[in-house]
Amino acid sequence: MTIPLIDLQIWRAGSASERAALARQVDEALQDSGFLMLAGHGVSAVLRENIRSAARRFFALPQDVKARYATAVGGRGWVGPGREANGFYGEDVDGTRPDLKESYTMGRDFRTGDPSIDQMWFAENVWPAEVPELRNLCDRYAAAVRDVYGDTLGLLASAVGLEPDWFVAQTRNSPHTFNINRYPPLVETGAPAPGQYRIAPHTDWGVLTILDRQAGYGGLEVQNTDGTWLPAPYVPGAFTVNIGDLMARWTGDRWRSTRHRVLPPAADAPGEELISLIMFLEADADAVIRTLPAPVGSVTHPDVVAGAYLDERAAAATVS
Repeated sequence: MTIPLIDLQIWRAGSASERAALARQVDEALQDSGFLMLAGHGVSAVLRENIRSAARRFFALPQDVKARYATAVGGRGWVGPGREANGFYGEDVDGTRPDLKESYTMGRDFRTGDPSIDQMWFAENVWPAEVPELRNLCDRYAAAVRDVYGDTLGLLASAVGLEPDWFVAQTRNSPHTFNINRYPPLVETGAPAPGQYRIAPHTDWGVLTILDRQAGYGGLEVQNTDGTWLPAPYVPGAFTVNIGDLMARWTGDRWRSTRHRVLPPAADAPGEELISLIMFLEADADAVIRTLPAPVGSVTHPDVVAGAYLDERAAAATVS
């Protein structure tokens, strides 16, 4: 399974031949694994670690304080332990093995001008008064990652012979979800139930996911085409990037929306706590995702409206 390290600076500033070679490499990887490692993105390592430090201060607050900011999956604020079960998509249909994590979740600070879309997809963010610095840090990070998103979409469009702004044109008014995921240590969670994970096996729902993660025993695994699970490579400073279900539909399954999971806390590292910064990047909420014809796509999916599709997925992952 190929998960290559891609240097985004080659796309941004390379020669025409270098950019073409990079696009071919990306196309091959997304057909094979659906994943990339992305270096040269330019997002500050100091900023990322400052967000983690601020997030740890929030997650360390008493439960009753965090509960003031509680929200459901897909909302804005704190999604507490036991509230999300990605395993609803097959492994855990009754929701008895929720994911072993807690999250703080935010969205894009933006208005399209359409009240119905804005109310649904651009709700006001909720910021904890106890950690006031979190807002500025997260706003800066989200803006920087959206720049990476735009450049990466240009690279992906070129990889399938489209004009570089083809995907960008349908994502300018798009929402995103920014999750800070905390994966508690084994000493806090206790032994996981059989088949329980920090995040259960799933595919992402949207267009592109850009992940800044930490290495650990309970880390990210990606499912191969033969059903086996392999550890995702880790390169310090590089983002882990994967496509989601909407991009797979857009490309007629040329590119794989690949199942992946985050392993449960390990007995070998009972004190291991990991914090991931995850940006789920989408198409415009009213964009119609229509399969690109051959030679790009090989499977024609029914058209879906991006926002409706994402809303359906979020509801299915929520533990009531």
